[in-house]
Parts: sequence; C-alpha cells; structure tokens
Amino acid sequence: MKDFDLIEINIFENEDYIHEDLLPKTLKVINLHHELNINFEGVDSILNLLEKIDTLKDENQLLKNRLRLFE
Repeated sequence: MKDFDLIEINIFENEDYIHEDLLPKTLKVINLHHELNINFEGVDSILNLLEKIDTLKDENQLLKNRLRLFE
C-alpha cells in the first residue's frame, strides 16, 4: 500500500506507525482491497474519485449559500 502512495507510514525511534488522523483512510484502503478484492491501482482511482466528490459537494454547498443571498 505504501508503494502505491495509498497510505503514509511515519518513522519514530525506528518504529513504523500510521498517524491516527490517517487511520480512517487506511481502513478504507484495506477494506476496498481485501473485502472487495480491488487492486491497488483501482483503490487509488476510487480514492481520487471520492476526493473529487467531496470537493464538488463543498462547492455545491457554497454555491447554494451564495444563491440564498439573492432570494
């Protein structure tokens, strides 16, 4: 997973660890790969699409808020 840049591994005192803020994403990667049998390239594509969806949702909400100003 690290080789595909899907997760970020940190090193502290010669120990590898995943920062707790990244655990939800790491669990999502593991679930997509193991439970749904999706290869890492597919997981990367899915994560990119989900990120774009979140960006579009935020933009949509911003535009709705701006539109309310004119109502």
